[in-house]
Amino acid sequence: MKLGVLPLGRSTFDMPFAEARLTAMLAALEAMGGALCGPRHLLLEADAAAAAMDEVLAAAPELMLVLQVTFTDAGFVARLAGATDLPIAIWAPPEPRLGGRLRLNALCGLNLASHALGRIGRRFSYLYADPEGAGEALGELLAGGRQVAPRNGAASGAAPLREPLAPMRIARIGVHPEGFDTCRSDPGDLIRRTGADVDDLELATLFDTARTLPETDLAPIRSRTEAQLPNLGDLDAGEVDRSLRLAGALQTLRASGAYDGFAIRCWPETFTQYGGAVCGPVSMMGEARVPCACEADVHGAATLVLLQRLSGEAVFLVDLVDLDAADDTAVVWHCGQAPVSMADPEAEMRATVHTNRKQALLYEFPLKPGRVTFFRLSQALDSPKVVVAGGEMLRRAPAFTGTSGVVRFDHPAPMILKDLMDTGMEHHMALAYGDHRATLASLAAALDLPLVELGHA
Repeated sequence: MKLGVLPLGRSTFDMPFAEARLTAMLAALEAMGGALCGPRHLLLEADAAAAAMDEVLAAAPELMLVLQVTFTDAGFVARLAGATDLPIAIWAPPEPRLGGRLRLNALCGLNLASHALGRIGRRFSYLYADPEGAGEALGELLAGGRQVAPRNGAASGAAPLREPLAPMRIARIGVHPEGFDTCRSDPGDLIRRTGADVDDLELATLFDTARTLPETDLAPIRSRTEAQLPNLGDLDAGEVDRSLRLAGALQTLRASGAYDGFAIRCWPETFTQYGGAVCGPVSMMGEARVPCACEADVHGAATLVLLQRLSGEAVFLVDLVDLDAADDTAVVWHCGQAPVSMADPEAEMRATVHTNRKQALLYEFPLKPGRVTFFRLSQALDSPKVVVAGGEMLRRAPAFTGTSGVVRFDHPAPMILKDLMDTGMEHHMALAYGDHRATLASLAAALDLPLVELGHA
């Protein structure tokens, strides 16, 4: 068959490793015997990707194969879906859990693409596998197999919550990044479903509040952080100061607006315009029970507030960044944002910098072992629903830098991946310790929303 190949990447990831993975993926495709048309290099810019797409489509391929070599947003995949009726397949490679940075984060890119395609009703096929040894699965992919089977869930069957949901106030600071359809929100629907009231604030308000924070407000934040992170002095003092000021600014805004949670456009402007990471401050706010969702994810913020209230536990918004079928485990991660009460007490807690942007302040530690619940108030497949999953966080060495944990879900890892793709779920899930699935089933009933438990038929 004639195969149109479009290799996607983002330059903030490990380019030498990404290029090596691309070479191996192309070799595996050539071994299948098909005729490949398309670039043999990573498409790192939107204009280059669009031009390559036009050239490949002009060659009249039978299948469009997106090589999701690193994380990217879903803007290009959505554009491809609008440009052709040809079948679309996406192949993302795993990466080893070596304790260092996320070098590719390709699974998260696949997750965003799945959500974007699901919301416009576009079927696609997918593969998450190393190019070495992917022959049989790759053959299925190219033959039109491994296609999503959309799943919207069903009525939970649980009794609704006894008490009505209390109102919540969420501040959205900035807008979600372009191509992050997973963070798009409909405030009207959100208010109707959860009783949430959303205020829109400018990033400039956050930055100006941080820059003018009185030293009397900053001093206790600095003192507490120095006690938690003995290596704090090893990081750039200016970046640390600016980051800690963001924590004080969020506290100030929270008090003035009586907010229960925040949805913050965390990048790139916190790095490029302000000069310090908001990840560490998000950890601090989560520990103080004022949860924050990054990438201006309003529904993610509402999810966090609901899970915190229903569980009585601190919450953490995570990405699913790896699945290992052989080990039957997955890795959940986000920069360095987990509340410190989630840290494994047997592991070292450190201060670190953002792996892509190289600015402070982030926390670094593995998550503690124990029972965990995942939850998302989801808009997947353009149909509101409640998505849940249960699992056991394992005591493992850190898989990646920042705050991450290795989890064994209640259902096999391949089934989790299948449901992640079939539901077209967002890439952000809220995590809390304990088993809260029954309560969340009652929440679904109270909200009159279908329920999906990942991996459960």
